[in-house]
Amino acid sequence: MPAMVTRIHDRSHLSELQRSFAGELIAPEHPAYEGQRKVWNGSIDRHPALIARCTGPSDIVGALAFAQRVGLTVAIRGGGHSFPGFSVVDDGLVIDLGPMKGIDVRPEAGTVRAQAGVLLGELDRATQAHALAVPLGSVTHTGIAGLTLGGGFGWIMRKHGLTIDKLISVDLVTADGERVHANEADNADLFWAVRGGGGNFGIVTEFEYRLSRVGPMVLSGLVLWPLEEAAEVAAFYRDWASDAPTNLTTALIVRRAPAVDLIPRELHGRHVVAVACCWIGPVDAGEAVVKAMRAFGNPVVDLVAPRAFVEQQGMLDPGFPHGIWIYSKASDVPSLSDGVLDVMLSHGARTESGLSGMIAWQLGGAVAEVGATDTAFSSSRSGYLIDLVGATDSAEGFDLERDWARDCWDALAPYRTGAYVNWLMEEGEQRVRETYGESRYRRLQDVKRRYDPRNVFRMNQNILPA
Repeated sequence: MPAMVTRIHDRSHLSELQRSFAGELIAPEHPAYEGQRKVWNGSIDRHPALIARCTGPSDIVGALAFAQRVGLTVAIRGGGHSFPGFSVVDDGLVIDLGPMKGIDVRPEAGTVRAQAGVLLGELDRATQAHALAVPLGSVTHTGIAGLTLGGGFGWIMRKHGLTIDKLISVDLVTADGERVHANEADNADLFWAVRGGGGNFGIVTEFEYRLSRVGPMVLSGLVLWPLEEAAEVAAFYRDWASDAPTNLTTALIVRRAPAVDLIPRELHGRHVVAVACCWIGPVDAGEAVVKAMRAFGNPVVDLVAPRAFVEQQGMLDPGFPHGIWIYSKASDVPSLSDGVLDVMLSHGARTESGLSGMIAWQLGGAVAEVGATDTAFSSSRSGYLIDLVGATDSAEGFDLERDWARDCWDALAPYRTGAYVNWLMEEGEQRVRETYGESRYRRLQDVKRRYDPRNVFRMNQNILPA
């Protein structure tokens, strides 16, 4: 039994929590502890003193009060997908929202309410039953909570915006245990802050989103070329994507070809350049738009086809399995200039792991239509977001891939204009300030001071109270 269980030295407080707690409390001696303490990123190895698997707001209020009475640091876990592992904490209390799975789709109103333990794939399946969707991320076992609070990039964002752009309201529990509703009219300062400011201001228990008409079929997939053609492919892609209609979201990828059945065995492990795309709208119109890109050069694989939107949403899942050892660096760039492409292609050819790589997400469209200060999100005016992922399936080789991601990020320094808070690691206050910009950060500090002056919620990309 890990020694940190002794942190809960006042058993009377724990007994009091047990009497009122409807969910499950998992201490180090519990048989489920080893499984429950683990998060998606396998490189994170932390041992909390207690895991509180909450069934609703009352459990959250009780767990928060308990943590503060006995002096435990609090970590909040939705889907557990935080790259730096903020979903779990040594010697502290994990407030696990995973059991909170309620989804209420209201197709007539065009809205959906979802509790904080819902995963992307679960919400997609519920809304796609009505050919509706919320713009979400790109890996289906990501939690909606962390994704939403940081912004929310995904495959339909150029048409329908970020996840936060469809957020109507939130219900949350503050550090003092107060239950608060926030929207454009009520607690508007808080509603502004949670749209991009992360989990700094409270524990969101339920999200309400506006739905968009999507699917159920889309045109999507990957086209792969050998690395020898990468420079020509990337240059052509840049020009082609610049004129793409907003119904199309695209990405440029440099990595080793994954060992999956859809890709010929002789390509497995070879460095390739790829273009990923998702078209929402009439399939025949989409085929006309992507035809030129699919026909360019000598593609070795073409996986673009009509498919269910829920299938498209899981396209990247095989590359991000549970337990992956993963390190991320991300940077906004104004465009895919010659310099940016040179960095991508030269560094992309240096990865050793089949799980490492880089993806340049095309922004613009609806992402750029939101006012620069309408939400706390800071990257809406960028042209592309480049995500650098150094990853392995175990500790072996992980340091090498992490160093590769850092080196590539450093090489992008002359071109970087910002970052995406959800894809930061533990980089400190200055990096968080730079990500938001000084004026936005100061406004977030003011909201933080009002709702969490003691910085109870600090296991995140932390905004210090003003």
